Amino acid sequence: MKTIQQSPLDPDFVQNPYAAYAKARADGPVMYWQDYAMPAAFDAATVQALLRDRRLGREVPQGARAPYPAHLRDWATMEGHSMLELEPPRHTRLRGLVLRAFTSRRIAALLPDIEEVTAQLLAGLPRDSFDLIPAYCTELPVRIIARLLGVPEEISPDLLRWSNAMVAMYQAGRSRAVEGAANTATAEFVDFLRGYIEKRRNDPRDDLITSLIAAEEDGEKLTPDELIGTCILLLNAGHEATVHSMGNAVKCLLEHETPAAALAPDQINATVEELLRYDPPLHMFTRFAYEDTELDGVTLQKGDEIALMLGAAARDPAVYENPDAFDPYRPAKPHAVFGGGLHFCVGAPLARMELQVALPALFGRLPKMTLAEAPRYAMSYHFHKLDRLMIAP
Repeated sequence: MKTIQQSPLDPDFVQNPYAAYAKARADGPVMYWQDYAMPAAFDAATVQALLRDRRLGREVPQGARAPYPAHLRDWATMEGHSMLELEPPRHTRLRGLVLRAFTSRRIAALLPDIEEVTAQLLAGLPRDSFDLIPAYCTELPVRIIARLLGVPEEISPDLLRWSNAMVAMYQAGRSRAVEGAANTATAEFVDFLRGYIEKRRNDPRDDLITSLIAAEEDGEKLTPDELIGTCILLLNAGHEATVHSMGNAVKCLLEHETPAAALAPDQINATVEELLRYDPPLHMFTRFAYEDTELDGVTLQKGDEIALMLGAAARDPAVYENPDAFDPYRPAKPHAVFGGGLHFCVGAPLARMELQVALPALFGRLPKMTLAEAPRYAMSYHFHKLDRLMIAP
């Protein structure tokens, strides 16, 4: 297996990781990424296959588990109840219970809310240059998640603060300060949810928290900690991905001077899929090998962790013709932006619907919108997100 040396904290790499991906894909496509001390798959075929290979999974193998330090106790406890970090049989039980509450009907019923919040945000946009990320890209998904869960929208600033602090745990080069902030945020979020869930037990409403409380399969219900962990996961994963997808999408559409026809009702779905493929918000998803696994001449040993490079797979020329070009009229092909297999993102339909509503509405409201400054991506790899997006309306 060849080796790649590429710091995830290199500013040039953060601004454009796709050139490094292309080289690694050509040299590999499975390479040993020295900076992460693990192999990484950069091609679409391997990434798609490993996402669905039951010989691998997200849960840390028993022999590889190490206790978390005391200063991460609250964060680690909730991490242990996140179905994103679990495998069958517990993952099967949790996901089944969640899907009984997080139904396609419930998601579809959020469309009027998405349209209402979008209209409110657009009406309040400044007349002069402003940062679109906090004004629009962040506000829409967090308010929709609040409505979905059934928590007051007034606590959206707290939800954002908690989410941002907790998600920073997955970024390259995290510090002790980042860990402390994540643990504090977790403790505060858990405390809020524990009290709010008790309110909903005594006063059920038509919201996701009430549905999760009631969800039952073969006599099994979510425990209080599992319920809290699920709510935290839905906020963190659903909100973060949509914020970054929307920011990256607006940047892409403006830089390519995309015609309005690409956002028309008969084209918007395809355009959103191309935007997600072209510049996705999550670039790496890791898995552990539960047994020795052969990968086209490369052997993963039992217990090895491997990085599945979602951002690289989305630019694989073996799947997409001229993959570094943005083409909203590109024929649709499957991508792995939302993962795959047992861990396919349950919130993908909601994220797609938010983008399909928010992007045409934004460009319809500000048809002459331009970039007020060159956008830059944040030093937050493996998340690929903008520091800010300054817009001249």
